[in-house]
Amino acid sequence: MAPSSLPETMTAIEIVSPGGPEVLQPTTRPVPQAAHGEVLVKVAAAGVNRPDVLQRAGGYPPPPGASDIPGLEIAGEVVQVGPGVDQWAVGDTVCALVSGGGYAEYCTAPAPQCLPIPGNLSAEEAAALPETFFTVWTNVFQRGRLVGGETFLIHGGSSGIGTTAIQLASQMGARVFATAGNAEKCAACEQLGAERAINYRDEDFVEVVRELTDSRGVDLILDMVGGEYIPRNIKALAVEGRLVQIAFLQSPTVTLDFTSVMLKRLTITGSTLRPRTVEQKAEIAAELRDKVWPLIEAGQVKPVMDSSFQLTDAAAAHARMEGSTHIGKIMLKIL
Repeated sequence: MAPSSLPETMTAIEIVSPGGPEVLQPTTRPVPQAAHGEVLVKVAAAGVNRPDVLQRAGGYPPPPGASDIPGLEIAGEVVQVGPGVDQWAVGDTVCALVSGGGYAEYCTAPAPQCLPIPGNLSAEEAAALPETFFTVWTNVFQRGRLVGGETFLIHGGSSGIGTTAIQLASQMGARVFATAGNAEKCAACEQLGAERAINYRDEDFVEVVRELTDSRGVDLILDMVGGEYIPRNIKALAVEGRLVQIAFLQSPTVTLDFTSVMLKRLTITGSTLRPRTVEQKAEIAAELRDKVWPLIEAGQVKPVMDSSFQLTDAAAAHARMEGSTHIGKIMLKIL
């Protein structure tokens, strides 16, 4: 689509004020233009993620220079290529990690943060990939250093992050355990490759992990809960174990006795994805294309889809996420 044929305005979802899902309202905005190093994507679908919910509530402002429109992952067709971009052309179909702007009919994306839509996936399925796969890859395999033969516990196993982490860790040869909140979610985790899913409502994951590992503990934990889970994670880790913290459904503040950290020589780390530089995200994208995209193309790993909503029903999508009944990804359909 030539720049001259692009519409001047588009429908987008804005946060009219911090609050509940009802503050997400359709609005009309100018269609953005691709700057140097960017492409403009006509969005077919966008993913809904926990950071979007936090932003809507006023707890996760966009980084400087990012759009105030929520939405961190998209898929669609490239309709404009900015200066300095040679790896993409108008007409290419891509999925992309963005720092904001995804809840809209058009969205710009840094060219290095785009990946081709795998041939066996729809645009909607492809839009479910970037935020979760970038997050899982950098935290589980780069920071967490998980390798085949190790043991891995993922909290929130039925979430978008969880379903992705279970599949990738299983494909890499790890023993995978997960926590989830009911029998249906636990069954979904085990169908995806978890050796054992632990219902945290009626089981103590520390005790279950000890039984499963002959009291050794696990090598890696990926946690998005925080709060009282943190000291319990320390108990569940093996000697030389690693805890990677990526979010806080509970409190980010906790009292912790570091004696076990020292005695077991543990590593506690964590990260956020959104504030990283384009160059840093490009490195993650390159590894995903090399190591993970072939697994997706072969059907060995796939996004787990929960539900889809029209763009103008973004409030309902957020309400479903906050209800915590979903398994896998919640999506917005733009076209």
